[in-house]
Amino acid sequence: MWLFELSWSTQTIIFLASLILVIKIYLHWTCGVCTSTKRLDGKTVIITGANTGIGKETAMDMALRGARVILACRNLDRANAARDEIIASTRKTNVIVKHLDLASLKSVRAFAHDILKTENRLDILINNAGLAALGPELTEDGLDNQMQSNHFGHFLLTNMLLGLIKKSAPSRIINVASEAHRFPRKLDFDNLNFKTDGKGLFKIYGVTKLCNVLFTKELASRLKGTGTIVFCLHPGSVKTDVGRNCPLWLKCITWPFCTPFFKSAKEGAQTTIYLAVTENLEGLSGSYFSDCKVAKESKLAKDEGLAKKLWEVSEELVKIQKDELHL
Repeated sequence: MWLFELSWSTQTIIFLASLILVIKIYLHWTCGVCTSTKRLDGKTVIITGANTGIGKETAMDMALRGARVILACRNLDRANAARDEIIASTRKTNVIVKHLDLASLKSVRAFAHDILKTENRLDILINNAGLAALGPELTEDGLDNQMQSNHFGHFLLTNMLLGLIKKSAPSRIINVASEAHRFPRKLDFDNLNFKTDGKGLFKIYGVTKLCNVLFTKELASRLKGTGTIVFCLHPGSVKTDVGRNCPLWLKCITWPFCTPFFKSAKEGAQTTIYLAVTENLEGLSGSYFSDCKVAKESKLAKDEGLAKKLWEVSEELVKIQKDELHL
């Protein structure tokens, strides 16, 4: 055969290219896709970190469905650019930018107060923003930056908006988690700021994602019978800038080999969109999803006692006030 007449190096290149193609085709056909055509006219959606990646793709979809979409972002320049792109692409103008820095509890409170003052409903809250691969560093609030951006900030934001969300029922809260929630073997409540044993590159990220799942479980339990349902999800390995803080050496070693198999941002947004619009999911509140279907969490993530304890510790660390609780 002609293939065997080629040089060994050429055969290797052809084999690797074919293998990549086969894997890409497999990943494409097994990627979950939201097929719902449900409209969201008259509904209001807040998406944190919506200026890039799967957050922006989710916002694009929500706008196309007729929703009033609020992009809650730290970088206003990038957020305004994303808003302009969404409006130009969808021809829907009800897209608003508001400042939110999850690494500042003051900013979270200011954003929440603004929403409660200016919005008369909130149908879908999508806690999408996140950081990865940061070493231990503290925010102005004395909390670990990655923990606050990925969990504590969203915990406070959700609690402060719960009254409005429940008033808008049937309503939904969606937390973007990750398969990285499987990394931790324990949750050390005395070390959530990682003052000790926090040097592993993805250790903190894994803990934050475990907290996302546990938060979802406990919140769903507390919201039973209110008409508000809660989900968390793994978006997949997606080509976004969530890993922008990774060391350059890691990007150089892994990115060329891994990114060919990553989902696009649009593909990565499908499960979030699915959970935002698919009907008849009430009985699955508190569940963890991947590729638009229910997936199994880690054993640790199923621990109800752990979820309750995390809630109590989170309340204490964000110094939540009685008038900020709406459960």
